Amino acid sequence: MDFFEKLGKKASEAYKVTAEKTSKLTKEAKLKLKNNENKAAIDELYIEIGKKVYEKHVRNEKIDIKKELEKECTKIDVLAAEIETNLNECYELKNKVKCNNCSTLVEKTVKFCPECGAKIEIVEVVEDEKEEDLKDTEIVEEKPKKSKKTETKTETKKEKPKTKKED
Repeated sequence: MDFFEKLGKKASEAYKVTAEKTSKLTKEAKLKLKNNENKAAIDELYIEIGKKVYEKHVRNEKIDIKKELEKECTKIDVLAAEIETNLNECYELKNKVKCNNCSTLVEKTVKFCPECGAKIEIVEVVEDEKEEDLKDTEIVEEKPKKSKKTETKTETKKEKPKTKKED
């Protein structure tokens, strides 16, 4: 009977690990899909901005960017912020952070970036409010609230970190 109990526990543990990994992969796929949708929306906004600018050019009119393009530019800012948030969530799912000095993805456990030597400090961000679906939200000039995620703060160091031989 002991054999079957151990077998059941192992199977249960394997199921939990598999379910967790599958959940992470699914969430990452959804975030990447959302980012692709946002990038397509940004491209459409660029086209819209370009059309407005060209129409003004053809009519030899001056364009007031603040007045005539503010709405599109604000939408692009919001979509870009959402893309960045989604990327950070993807990094979190992979247990990685991005070096702010050289943008290299590194494991959360490292103290210094292996590419540039910059110090990696992990700062936890507390969740203030849940983000709303941006498609249904009226766009305001504020940046969206940050969701619970990990951000990196990079300080550039002139000297490289000591290796075991130097200690």
